[in-house]
Amino acid sequence: MTKQMILVTSIAIGLGAATAPPARAAAGPAAAAERAPSRGAYGTTADDEKSDELYEQGRDAIEEGKYDRALDRFNRLVALKTPRTDAALYWKAYCQVKLGQRADALTTLADLQKQFADSRWIKDAKALEIEVRQASGQTVSPDSQGDDELKLLALRGIMDSDPERALPIIEQMLNGSNSPKVKDRALFVLSQSSSARARQALGNIAKGGSNPDLQLRAIKYLGIMGGNESRQTLSEVYTSSADPAIKRAIIRSFMVSGDKARLLALAKGEKDLALRGEAVQQLGVMGAHAELADLYQTETDVTVKKRILNAMFVGGDADKLSDLAKTEKDPELRKTAIHDLGLLGSGRAGETLKAIYLSDATPDVRKACVQGLFLQDNAKTLVELARAEKNPEMKKDIVQKLSQMHSKEATDYLLELLK
Repeated sequence: MTKQMILVTSIAIGLGAATAPPARAAAGPAAAAERAPSRGAYGTTADDEKSDELYEQGRDAIEEGKYDRALDRFNRLVALKTPRTDAALYWKAYCQVKLGQRADALTTLADLQKQFADSRWIKDAKALEIEVRQASGQTVSPDSQGDDELKLLALRGIMDSDPERALPIIEQMLNGSNSPKVKDRALFVLSQSSSARARQALGNIAKGGSNPDLQLRAIKYLGIMGGNESRQTLSEVYTSSADPAIKRAIIRSFMVSGDKARLLALAKGEKDLALRGEAVQQLGVMGAHAELADLYQTETDVTVKKRILNAMFVGGDADKLSDLAKTEKDPELRKTAIHDLGLLGSGRAGETLKAIYLSDATPDVRKACVQGLFLQDNAKTLVELARAEKNPEMKKDIVQKLSQMHSKEATDYLLELLK
């Protein structure tokens, strides 16, 4: 993996540019779209992002049957003590059951019911507890893989032949004590139906008519389905929910459904800085150049403005980033614009960084330009600047960057210095 790919990935998963390792080779702005940066850089709480990441990793591991890995992720999530602790305890117990650790699973379920008596996971926890107790002393798993496969095959067949008859069966599966795999697949089948009843059922789950895990997945499916009704349902859930994880999922579903208007409204009016930043980031993913440019001019919070600059990078808006790298008066914002411009690759962005370096004597700005050229793997321009540089400290900084680059221009220049 190149150093720029490492940096862009760090931005995407929430580590932020300030803590990322140096990077060089061009990777393209789209790689930064997966995750929003941490609050340290752009306004999203690191624990929120880490919680989302661990949860998804744990659920993916369960889908793959890798229960040891899933258990590790949910143990780490429990230790974070976030609003997802109750969900993490449920899935921890589920993994323990799959691994044959029934006594440990019962202890985990007891902890869940004791600590979170009002949790929406209590119903599922009690159902799992009954299954574990019934299976005690037996050699079979509490939920049979074979039975699950039969249910899924039957469900698929009924949905293909008689959708109206299948819908009440799906609703019963979602509300019953079926395994998570069956519920998840049933929800997916529900999302594939175009009937009004199916859309209403999916909307009810998105509004909290089931456990939080299914709610998040229903929100995701509504975003994929698109349409005014789905967007309106997502908007209603956003307004009524106090859960940041639910709100973040809805913001991302607005992006998937192409709801630029609602994203822009949240980017302007959401009181929570982290959620505002998330809306800004998704506008970047959508390539909303004009909206982000206007938003930057009216925004007063520096943290959010940094997030807007990052969204411009995600959307590949080199023109606006170049303009702000030249004209922004706030030193921190200007350095951020220069940094993100460097991530966009050489070409016109490289010429802009060179021009700023030559026209601005501010040491911090010049160092930011050198770093940006380094991120672009732009050895040619760095050699030009090093040859002309009279300041020993600045020349040393450029040479240090060139010493880390694998290019003919850099190597030839370094050999000159050794003569």
